[in-house]
Amino acid sequence: MRNPLVVRPGDRVRFDGQVQTVAGLSGMLVRLADEAGGTSTMHLPTLMMSPGFEVLGSGSRRVMPAGLLDHVPAGQVEEALWWHRHMVELRTGLPPDAPRGALPRPEYDPAMRTLAEREASKATELAVELGRPVSAHTVRWRRRRHQEQGIAGMVDGRHAPRRAVHGKLRPEVVDELQQLMSQATDGSTRMVSYYFERVSKTVKDKYGTEAVQKRSAFYRLFQRLERGRHTTGSARTRRSLANQPEGVFDRATVCRPGELMEIDSTPFDALVRLDRGVVGRVELTGLVDVATRTVTAAVLRPTTKSVDAALLLARSVTPAPMRPGWTDALRLERSVLPYRRLLALDERLRHAAAVPLIIPEAIVVDGGKAFLSKNFHMACDAFDTEVIHAPPRTPTHKPHIERTLGSVSTMFAQFVSGHTGRSAEHRGHRVEDEPLWSLPQLQELLEEWITARFTDRSLCCS
Repeated sequence: MRNPLVVRPGDRVRFDGQVQTVAGLSGMLVRLADEAGGTSTMHLPTLMMSPGFEVLGSGSRRVMPAGLLDHVPAGQVEEALWWHRHMVELRTGLPPDAPRGALPRPEYDPAMRTLAEREASKATELAVELGRPVSAHTVRWRRRRHQEQGIAGMVDGRHAPRRAVHGKLRPEVVDELQQLMSQATDGSTRMVSYYFERVSKTVKDKYGTEAVQKRSAFYRLFQRLERGRHTTGSARTRRSLANQPEGVFDRATVCRPGELMEIDSTPFDALVRLDRGVVGRVELTGLVDVATRTVTAAVLRPTTKSVDAALLLARSVTPAPMRPGWTDALRLERSVLPYRRLLALDERLRHAAAVPLIIPEAIVVDGGKAFLSKNFHMACDAFDTEVIHAPPRTPTHKPHIERTLGSVSTMFAQFVSGHTGRSAEHRGHRVEDEPLWSLPQLQELLEEWITARFTDRSLCCS
């Protein structure tokens, strides 16, 4: 590998056995200046095809603006200059502070050594100087960065100078736009032209006409700032992203069943025939144990109330066969329910008895009224259960129950007659005319599906 034959003003080249500097280019003419101050002019193709011609260094390939490293710590600047000196010697044969007339060291002479050989020699030299191993791969990576970026490429990436996101735009425009975009979190979705008109008017009133930016520059700025925020996209996604925390949540580590449980409610994605033949939607409330991932209880109600949340605790601490009248009701229901059961009666009794009995020590709840009620807290006090309140609109504080209820909607509700989908755009035509389940029937079917699903993974709901 050798440096590409690209000549730019400021490059140091080897021509006619001498090191010269490209003083200027004009069309196909190139002006060279030698170390004695003499100049010469020739055609660029003649120069590049002459015997022994070589580009030794790109002096102005990346010209750094003045003050670019002003915000880089002093130690990082010194380290970058140290790497710069070694990379210049590696690429050209001479360090940047070499005296006039100096000759390259044999191991770095481009006329005698290939680039790979010079990189290996530099790795050995740096290992001795630093007192630790330095691989040829590291030297090659540094050399490529220096060739592309110059001294700036030698700065640690954590401290490297970065271009401002707004580029050369006035800071007043950026501040006004960011303020409008932050206010759009809870508002309706608008187009980019709305923000351009609003920002232009505000900036013009405050700072004068000269502060107003061109539309094309403003649109480029908006595209950079809007990335990942959905300012002109889905309002629901925009609000969800705004509720994300700045840092990473701590991962809860539990060691025993009941140490931490999560409870939540969600609309059930199926229509149900309620009392007097009324068709409506119901809510699913579930309780899951974090340690075992067991769904200890789940109830369907037209609207979740405090008594339903308390009932969930009672179901969790009471095995199904021990509930008053549960076995007899199950045997009676078997003779009238018009559907093929997931489990045989004796098999369901056996599986229901195998569901673990878990008494919650702590329950994570959200801001639902049923979970903030006095009845629910009294029920928790009866079992000496601690109630942990998640911050508002942060489902990531109770991810296990969120995923569990989502699984019920996708893995169970879609097999039920009257399935509506998760939103209106996923709903079929005249779903309410399908043969619908009653609420007690759907509750029993859900409990049987949970028993079958979480006690025997080989069973399915088809």
